[in-house]
Amino acid sequence: MNAQAPIKLIDGKAAAARVLAEVSAEVRQMKAAGLAPGLAVVLVGQDPASQVYVRNKVLRAEECGIRSLEHKLPADTAEAELLQLIHTLNGDDSVNGILVQLPLPGHIDESRVLQAVSPLKDVDGFHAENVGGLSQGREVLTPCTPAGCLRLLEDTCGDLAGKHAVVIGRSNIVGKPMAALLLKAHCTVTVVHSKSANLKDLCRQADIVVAAVGRPRLVDAEWIKPGAVVIDVGINRIEEDGRSKLVGDVDFDSALAHAAAITPVPGGVGPMTIAFLMKNTLAAARLQHPAQPNLAKLPEAPCRSIS
Repeated sequence: MNAQAPIKLIDGKAAAARVLAEVSAEVRQMKAAGLAPGLAVVLVGQDPASQVYVRNKVLRAEECGIRSLEHKLPADTAEAELLQLIHTLNGDDSVNGILVQLPLPGHIDESRVLQAVSPLKDVDGFHAENVGGLSQGREVLTPCTPAGCLRLLEDTCGDLAGKHAVVIGRSNIVGKPMAALLLKAHCTVTVVHSKSANLKDLCRQADIVVAAVGRPRLVDAEWIKPGAVVIDVGINRIEEDGRSKLVGDVDFDSALAHAAAITPVPGGVGPMTIAFLMKNTLAAARLQHPAQPNLAKLPEAPCRSIS
């Protein structure tokens, strides 16, 4: 029997660094054409995790040369006041992207706020117009995490056409847009969820498994076909051996027995989310200035994201 090929860890940190280098090059091109791209980040309240996320997003933007504007509002901010700020940012030509950090305080209607952001500035890709455009295969602003996952898959697998992909989870933020992106890449796509029958059997048929369900270590070797590529979107904090640690939706050690390539947690998908937020900011700037030929999209640089 032939020895199994070595498992390839999909290095999200290295891949994100390459994406950010692409962004930095395109920012320089945009500035040479007379446009300084700007990203507005809105944070309501003082949730510690949200503060960390916002700080990291602002740092990455500044490193890429994107002008960042922070709007920090108290937790008791009225919904009408937040909507007015978004209306102002929508009309500000110096702001190309608007990100409203989630979650919002309970008294604010999250859906109403997200739909208030202009579709052309919706760098999270959550506006109904962008969601609908994605389902139709149009070029629209796409949620950052699924877009980052697709890039990792393309860098790892090459052409995805004809591959069978199983997406575990049907959330609006990851599962559904991930399925739409894989369909656009000409995969055969199965979406499984809590009501699906024969979950393991369906997953074992997949060339690609994307786990995005929020259940720590749900997916083990029994779910993975030998030679499959596994993308683990889950970030779950658990207590183990008296210590707090982060684990994914995939039982990493178990899945290694079958996977040809797999993302670790942390260090896999996470870094790509912020990198693609930066790419979305530039995509938004291009959408807002379609008549400027110098802002045409730069060609993707070939890169490998596995080590």
